[in-house]
Amino acid sequence: MTWIKICGMTNLEDALVAVEAGADAVGFVFYEKSPRIIDPEVARKIVEKLPSNIEKVGVFVGETAQRMDEIAEQVGLTALQFYRSPSDSADSGWNVPRGSRKRIAAVSGGRLSNNDLVGLPVNTLYGVLIDSGPRECPGGTGETFDWTAASPGVQGVSYVLAVIIAGGLKPDNVHLAIDRLKPWGVDVSSGVEENPGKKDPDKVRAFVRAVRSADKAA
Repeated sequence: MTWIKICGMTNLEDALVAVEAGADAVGFVFYEKSPRIIDPEVARKIVEKLPSNIEKVGVFVGETAQRMDEIAEQVGLTALQFYRSPSDSADSGWNVPRGSRKRIAAVSGGRLSNNDLVGLPVNTLYGVLIDSGPRECPGGTGETFDWTAASPGVQGVSYVLAVIIAGGLKPDNVHLAIDRLKPWGVDVSSGVEENPGKKDPDKVRAFVRAVRSADKAA
C-alpha cells in the first residue's frame, strides 16, 4: 500500500484525525518562514499522544545537522525530512542529520538530477521526497509539478530509494499522481486544509480514501 503522510500539523485534534483516517505518518514543520511552523515543545506534547506505529516526521529547511538531531530527540520524532537552505546554490552540499532515525531528503522542482543529490549519502537515506516548490519557497505551495516529465527520474531513483511525491496533491488528483509515478509514498499539506495550519477533517479522510482506492485499482 502507498505510504501516506499528512504534513503541517499544528494541533492534536488534526493529528488524531489523520491517525483515525488511516494515515501512516504525520509531519511537523520546524521552519521559521512556514505558516505551519510549530514549537518543538508543542510538537512533543502532540507526539506523546499518538500511537507508536505512526511515523512522526520533522520537516526542516537549511537547518544544521546538530539542531535537527536535537529537535528530533526533544520531540520524539521517528523520521527527518530536510531541504537545502533557500540561499544554497543548486550544487551545494547538504546538512544531513546524523542520528539513526529515518532520513528523507526533499528535492524541490519536480525533477531528479545529479545536482539535486550532490553531497547526499544516498546509501544511508531512507527516501527522497519530490516537491513542487522552488528553492526560495520549499514545500507547501499547493502547486503540482510536471508528473510526466518527472516520471523517468522517479522510476530510476525508485530502484534504490523510497520515493515520496508531494506538491499540490488533493483528494481529487492523488490517484493520477499514483497512476503516473507509482511512488512509494505521498505527502499532503495544503490540499487537506481549511487554512494554513488547520486541517479539514473531511478532506483528510477523503485523501486517504482516494489513495487506498488507487492502491486497489493498481
